[in-house]
Amino acid sequence: MTNSKYRQDIDLQLDQQLSKIKVQLEELDRRVLELEKNASKTATVTPSSEKESSEIATKISELKENFFLVSDIYRYRNLQNYLVEEKWSEADTETIDLILKITEKEIEDLSPEDIKQIPCKDLMTIDQLWRKHSKNRFGFSIQLGVYQELGGNLDTTVEQNRELIAKWGDRLGWHEKGRWLKCSELDYSLNAPTGCLPSRWWNSPYGSKMTNFFLGRLISCNL
Repeated sequence: MTNSKYRQDIDLQLDQQLSKIKVQLEELDRRVLELEKNASKTATVTPSSEKESSEIATKISELKENFFLVSDIYRYRNLQNYLVEEKWSEADTETIDLILKITEKEIEDLSPEDIKQIPCKDLMTIDQLWRKHSKNRFGFSIQLGVYQELGGNLDTTVEQNRELIAKWGDRLGWHEKGRWLKCSELDYSLNAPTGCLPSRWWNSPYGSKMTNFFLGRLISCNL
């Protein structure tokens, strides 16, 4: 099969998947409108309508994940498979590989400007996969949430607040007794502290400086 024919087949598959998602979303929109109309007439919410609303919300969430994945289905397939199989260490390594492919750089060559240019869509997709398959224990948004709980914000990333980063590391299980743990010392299981994974991506040769740049990017992307 020629490269041109291969790309045509892939494009056709993607178009078919996107069309299918579009039809499903249109049907869900129609059901939502019906539920809202019925609710306005009765002024009450019945158990059956409440159940249906919950089912629709779940379905919409699944469709959103499929939508993010479908345009880059091959890019994220390995990460999704590792997470489904709970191969957390392999998923952690795959996360680094994905981001480096997106930036087209080696990790030691990444600049602050490169970090600022990482597409939010890709960060959201990676985060969504981690959160879904870890039952909201792991993911970039979980890690950012812990940082913000400790008082972190865009200003503290600009200030390069190392004390705050150390406290954050304590919470994530990366920093103990004043020492940053090696990746090989971390717990790659669901017993790990909330937000512990993905971890290897944060282990930059630039230390906390690049950590702050990436946290700033997550904040800018509204993760």
